[in-house]
Amino acid sequence: MARTDDDSWDITESVGATALGVAMARANETASDCPLFTDPYAQMFLDAATARGWHPPTGVMSRRIRAIGNYAASRTKWFDEFFVAAGAAGIRQAVILAAGLDARAWRLPWIQDTVVFEIDQPLVLQFKQEVLAAHQVTSKARYVPVAVDLRQDWPKALEDAGFDITEPTAWSVEGLLPYLPADAQDRLFERITAMSARDSRIGVEAFSADFFSEDHLARRRERLEQMRAEAVEAGESAEDMPDPAQLWFNEDRPYVPEWLSEHCWDVSALPAEDLMARYHRALPADTTEGTMPTEFVEGVLADKFSQ
Repeated sequence: MARTDDDSWDITESVGATALGVAMARANETASDCPLFTDPYAQMFLDAATARGWHPPTGVMSRRIRAIGNYAASRTKWFDEFFVAAGAAGIRQAVILAAGLDARAWRLPWIQDTVVFEIDQPLVLQFKQEVLAAHQVTSKARYVPVAVDLRQDWPKALEDAGFDITEPTAWSVEGLLPYLPADAQDRLFERITAMSARDSRIGVEAFSADFFSEDHLARRRERLEQMRAEAVEAGESAEDMPDPAQLWFNEDRPYVPEWLSEHCWDVSALPAEDLMARYHRALPADTTEGTMPTEFVEGVLADKFSQ
């Protein structure tokens, strides 16, 4: 399904369905012998989506999700620690952009009086709230959903929902950037910076320039075709094996650490391979050549008016 500038989706289609794949990875990690984190809500979302007619990946595709599970788990753990550290520093306002089926508002140990804003498509947030309400789950922070597309005027929607522009904020940008056009990525960071008080923090899953290169995309397509062939050989269907790259905007874009540094953020960056080594995790050698062309970027906002 090709992307358009004004497309939208439910939880079981297009970009929304990718959240179910990530939830599946979190559920697998939670059920493992030595999980990096626990997310008891991930399986609830999967069960609810299945009841709506979603078909969980099986066979080769299911094994593929498990193969990248160590990366997904490491990413989840890094953002968990990002928010916990922000709270320890006294930040009581958090914004989770493109929240998907993230359940941090319900499972992290937020400090008292913290408010967590989640921004995503209306149908995605509605699904999440309905599932959690059905299980009588309450959030550990004051939870405020903001149903708006990030390509629209989300700053106004966020402020209308009670966001306080004078208070330091912890922002997360996880699993999002490839799904935005390059100009929308620039606007996203411009808006975050404009709405951030001094000492605000930002955590970003950033992508290298090679991530959007034709060479990298060609390797992904080749691997996908191999997976489809394996599925057919095993007597499985290959029709439910979409290419996530079809949902991306494959456009050149600024290098995130440099952009943030040029806009008054004090930045550090950690390559995915080093992050996974920190947690004693690794990817199989045949999964994107055993590495991921991503890095985890953390920034603290200095005085915007001092430069």
